[in-house]
Amino acid sequence: MKRFWHYNGLSITLIFLFLLFWGGQTLTGFRDYNNDQHTKHQPGVTLLQYVGSGDFAEATFENWESEFLQMGFYVILTTVLFQKGSAESKDPDEEESDPDSAQEKSAPQLQGWRLKLYENSLSLAFFGLFLMSLLLHAWGGSRAYSQELLEDGKAAIGFWTFLTSARFWFQSFQNWQSEFLAVASIVLLSIFLRQKGSPESKSIDSPNSATGE
Repeated sequence: MKRFWHYNGLSITLIFLFLLFWGGQTLTGFRDYNNDQHTKHQPGVTLLQYVGSGDFAEATFENWESEFLQMGFYVILTTVLFQKGSAESKDPDEEESDPDSAQEKSAPQLQGWRLKLYENSLSLAFFGLFLMSLLLHAWGGSRAYSQELLEDGKAAIGFWTFLTSARFWFQSFQNWQSEFLAVASIVLLSIFLRQKGSPESKSIDSPNSATGE
């Protein structure tokens, strides 16, 4: 068990924190939703009903959407772009190793389109998760917005109408901009600042001009 924790402690801890905070979001969102319903003299819902509601789906997936988008772009952009002095960048002055030899070592059994798929599988996974989250965000948002309209005596809207609405894109853009600000911050701050023991930081004795870990 100690060996398992030693090799997997980071992912276990991150997943635990994800579930902890997601649970906190669920419980506090449930209370806030019912408070809002009571304010509008509407009936409250059970926790299970809230988890299946458009409000819960919208709040969850609009955040997942931005996370997967920025990670997908980050993976792609760091393959072709550089930032001198950043721990998050490849060294622009260092010659890259032969990609063919690296492919032979990492995936000798793959050829053709299978090799191409394997070579780009990380970014494809992130963009696939982004697309899934975007569609679920639009689905949850259309349900939540439709409920608001119905309570105001107006007609509900469909999935595609909400997907092309200013409300949907406002929600998306406000999350996307914050994610790319966070990524830009770690790229630039890692030039000048250090965190001892972290693989996201250069070593303490590295000069600011040094690039990469």
